[in-house]
Amino acid sequence: MTDKETQARKPARNERVAASQRPVARVLPMLGLAHLDHTFDYLVDTKTDAEAQPGVRVRVRFAGRLVDGYLLERIDDSDHRGRLSWLDRVVSPERVLTDEMAELCRAVADRYAGTMADVLRSAIPPRHARVEKEDCSQHVLPAIAAPDVDGWDRYDGGRAFLDAVRDGGHPHAGWQALPGEDVAARLAELAAGAAAAGRGVVIVVPDQRDLDRLEAACAPLLGEQCVTLAAGLGPTARYRRWLSALRGRAPVVIGTRSAIFAPVRDIGLIVVFDDGDDSLDEPRSPYPHPREVGVLRAHATGAALLVGGFSRTAEVQALVESGWAFDVVAPRATVREAMPRVDGISDEDRRIAGDPLARSARIPGIAFDAARRALAAEQAVLFSVPRRGYLPSVACARCRTHARCRACNGPLQMSDRGDLACRWCGRPENRFVCPVCAGTAVRALMIGDKRTAEELGRAFRGVPVVTSAGDKIVDEVPPGPRVVIATPGAAPRAPGGYGAAVLLDTWAQLDREDLRAAEEAVRAWMAVATLVRPRGEGGRVVVVADSSEVAVQALIRWDPVGFASAELANRVELGFPPAVTMASVDGPPDAVAAFVNLLAMPPDAETLGPVPLPAGVRRPAGLDDAGPVDRMLLRTPRVAGRELAEALRAAQALRNARHDDTAGIRVQVDPPTIG
Repeated sequence: MTDKETQARKPARNERVAASQRPVARVLPMLGLAHLDHTFDYLVDTKTDAEAQPGVRVRVRFAGRLVDGYLLERIDDSDHRGRLSWLDRVVSPERVLTDEMAELCRAVADRYAGTMADVLRSAIPPRHARVEKEDCSQHVLPAIAAPDVDGWDRYDGGRAFLDAVRDGGHPHAGWQALPGEDVAARLAELAAGAAAAGRGVVIVVPDQRDLDRLEAACAPLLGEQCVTLAAGLGPTARYRRWLSALRGRAPVVIGTRSAIFAPVRDIGLIVVFDDGDDSLDEPRSPYPHPREVGVLRAHATGAALLVGGFSRTAEVQALVESGWAFDVVAPRATVREAMPRVDGISDEDRRIAGDPLARSARIPGIAFDAARRALAAEQAVLFSVPRRGYLPSVACARCRTHARCRACNGPLQMSDRGDLACRWCGRPENRFVCPVCAGTAVRALMIGDKRTAEELGRAFRGVPVVTSAGDKIVDEVPPGPRVVIATPGAAPRAPGGYGAAVLLDTWAQLDREDLRAAEEAVRAWMAVATLVRPRGEGGRVVVVADSSEVAVQALIRWDPVGFASAELANRVELGFPPAVTMASVDGPPDAVAAFVNLLAMPPDAETLGPVPLPAGVRRPAGLDDAGPVDRMLLRTPRVAGRELAEALRAAQALRNARHDDTAGIRVQVDPPTIG
């Protein structure tokens, strides 16, 4: 039969015929395996031709089973020499994966040595067919009025940043918010200004409390043209709002961690606030941080980027010192006017023994006096404690060895009933025996919010006591004198600000065996201090820590930029992130050693370890609670970071292909906790 006769032959019933134009679809199956992290070619038939467009969800047959995937491209011919399988079906004609989003997800996967499928699971929410069928016609958006942005005039470079955004520029900046600043109002003004100029906006904040305040500030300026994205919305509401951004109805998206991937059109501004908050640490592979995703997205799209906070991370300082970003900070006179008075305590100043009430509440005399004066002025007082619970950390009463769980090595804690249990896995410890000295009694290493509330209730009799921690967080306290005990990040706001704040048990934050211990302590302290009235109104903060400590001095002077600069200089000297690119490989000792042997390390790379997994870091997913877990650190100069990530991806692909992944390991690039 000739070629003409073959083409003229009518297809049999149910026989599939390839599309006449670009009949080959390149599909990324959602497999999440490193050795399968690439596209596969499938034939498109005439029935699915119209709907099979780049960006749609599809179903394909892979290794004998149907799997989900995304159609990335339509081409005329395939390089595959064998026979191609047919595209099974188009799940939805909605083009949910835009070209810009596909490029970003690929860049994030490469940056973090992960798979694009894993990134897409964070970037695109699950489909809800009923939501997609809702009105999808185009609507003319009402004009957004340019807001009053005089609040930004308090910052050097603030007005210039806003003007550049509105003029279509792409500035990058690190913003240091003033103590007591209405952050939600400033961010809402920034978003409205960019949206009024026709530019899309994405703003990421750490948690739901921050998001609620930001949403309230954006509502009068942006109305329905601003949507929120957060896990607490529920899958249906979240997908509806996500689609409104995709379809161009919402030029402004605000949300928590994964909102950094929001598919706003014509994106012109990306904001990440309080990038040092651990709520922004992604718990799922490949563990991308919104700040770094924002940097990648701003670079790829030409959008402006603002990373702000009351404190500053070494990563943001590195961007500023490299010249890629500039400072948006207030003059020193403005800072001194806005901040409360801050006092540290030297060893000679610890006057606990002079007052029995102060002794019962473990408050030095200077802190106790500050609290009494604030209460006498009908103002609330905030006491910040590092941990929630009754006694969240205990040790052997005989040898002082830290008491840990026999199952997962997590820290043991004691409830107000005297029961011991693991703070990580929750397993009860009915009969504690110290592995060092065989002692059976324990003593407190740290006092939590519940025990602190008991002590302060006795010290300030007749004054209402409020606790805010864990799953019982108070957003705001009523006016009047009261004692508030809160853990970091859970402190409620007080009308007009607190009269005084006392930072207790600071050693627990400073003495942690972690690279970021001092940085996180300063961030937590500044977050508390910004809730206190300015010094001109009598506001005072007492840090129960040696005033000669560098971190305490940063708070006393309110100099987050100087502290971040010094922190970055130390990391450059010692060779720690962000001065270098560092990756961690966690898992059973044999599995870690075998994985490192598969690595084709870059020329200047070096290995550190292995060492036991640092305390406070949870085990990799898939490992049982028994058995040792090691950590190997891999370090390379920043310019070779991409090479290290590629080597890690290649080693994971080889490991998956050999089916060597039964032991379970975790690979992280620039992990939040190094130890």
